[in-house]
Amino acid sequence: MDRNHVDKLYESLKTPDSRDAQKNGVYSAWSQTKSISLAKNPFYEIEYDSSPIEGVGKYRLTPHKIEPPKKDEIRELFYRMRDISRNYGPSFTNYTKFYDKRVQQNNARIFYEQAIFMKDFEDNYPNQVTFSSYFPFYQQMGYEQLRTYFTWRTQVRKGNITNTSSSYVFLYIYELLNSVGVESPQDGLDKLMLLYVAFKLQDATISKYILQWVKDYHIYYDLPQSFKDFVATNGITDHYPKIASLDDSFELFSAISKYNIQKSAFYTEDTSKMITDCFHFCLDKIRQDFKTAGMHFDDALFKPSKKITIWKPFRDALFHQCQKLPDKRVIMSENEIYIRKNNEWTTSTTITSEKGRQFIGFMMKKMESILRKVTKYKYKTTANIDMVSPKTLKRLTKSGINIEDSIQMAVLQFYREATKTVVTVDHTSLARIREEALVTQESLIVEDEAVKPARLKENHDIFQDDNSQKETSTKPVSDSWSDLKNKLNHNELCALKVILQGKCIKQFADDNNIMLEILADSINVKAMDYIGDNLLDDEFIIYEDYEAHIKRMTESL
Repeated sequence: MDRNHVDKLYESLKTPDSRDAQKNGVYSAWSQTKSISLAKNPFYEIEYDSSPIEGVGKYRLTPHKIEPPKKDEIRELFYRMRDISRNYGPSFTNYTKFYDKRVQQNNARIFYEQAIFMKDFEDNYPNQVTFSSYFPFYQQMGYEQLRTYFTWRTQVRKGNITNTSSSYVFLYIYELLNSVGVESPQDGLDKLMLLYVAFKLQDATISKYILQWVKDYHIYYDLPQSFKDFVATNGITDHYPKIASLDDSFELFSAISKYNIQKSAFYTEDTSKMITDCFHFCLDKIRQDFKTAGMHFDDALFKPSKKITIWKPFRDALFHQCQKLPDKRVIMSENEIYIRKNNEWTTSTTITSEKGRQFIGFMMKKMESILRKVTKYKYKTTANIDMVSPKTLKRLTKSGINIEDSIQMAVLQFYREATKTVVTVDHTSLARIREEALVTQESLIVEDEAVKPARLKENHDIFQDDNSQKETSTKPVSDSWSDLKNKLNHNELCALKVILQGKCIKQFADDNNIMLEILADSINVKAMDYIGDNLLDDEFIIYEDYEAHIKRMTESL
């Protein structure tokens, strides 16, 4: 390319003088005649006058109203929920990284905070979008997936559990494990079991993890029902073959006891059921005494072995322990003990302490000695309190538990309940007797005075000859009290007099080698037979209505 051609390409063009353009109107003409093809002249230099023409080269803006975008409050709520993760660093959704302990803790903490934030949210999204993730949580989910999940959760909380993506179900389970959206631990457990029932035939994976986590749930949370009772009630005992109840295993306690009651002469085929039932009854009462005193009964019996391992509740779930909890010991079976100390969990196998074996030995022997007395067994036995470890005894006394009295009262209460007489009334027979009596009464009213004696004798003979009914005549009240007096033995009459005089009935019973409860029961049983009521209340006090009668009965003593 020659120099002249290059110069021509870059030749400058002078714009018209502004004053001439205004005067002669040459600007528009110039702009029209001087139009330049960019294809031929790719580069140009344009010179502007220092005084531009007014209005030339300027855009005139026409105002337009700009409508703000419609606000999506739910989307804004999701944004705020996601912003929570900024407080804890990035969350990891990678499958491999999830197994890193720090990653799990971080993701669990983020999930928990977001779950609390969204715990009361309800939705009614019309669409359904699927979601699949091995470890699901909110941070992984898109807008439509979040709306699908919260709509499904809204219906579940109303009792309408429908089929959906498994990942949504696991997300809801994570909320329950963290006590999000539940009123109490029992409420959370009930909701878990509703999911188990709903999905056990549809998704085996969901059922498998729920069965794993409900056991952890009983370990971690305080529930009113033992785990064995829970699995029995829900028909899932087969899933926990190694779970043995420490609450009611008579055979287990007999094996660990220093005193094996099953080898006693008193333990026979005829008495085995009574002894076993009595032990269960006493065990429940003593457990309650321990609970009232703020003590754990199992702590007195069992201790962990030396081989201790770290235990993480709700493994394979997003679970965050958000607050400091008190120390806790949970014995799930004779082989499993879980301990929470300083908010850290450990697990170990259990072994019976020597103090525990001594305590159960005393408990069983004391129970047997009282049963021998109340059943009037030919041989007596005694249980020495020295069988209990001094350290255990000191701890019980400090907590306000008199273990001897506790066992004695429990055995007596059991025996009283087990041997009480139940009277069954045939209401049909009573109605017939009333009708016959009314007929007889009407006949007596209208008949002549001379006929009445014969009719009365006839009616009396009818009642006497009817073997299916008891004799209707009753003895005078005075005769009933006389018969009762003759039935009571000397000690029982003296006991009633001691009570009338305001003296210590317990001291009287001890002085005569009689158990106070047995003495009082004997008096009341005999009184029930003759006057139809008890004489003594639960505090061994004579009922006020009978004080005068008893005073006459005992005045000759």
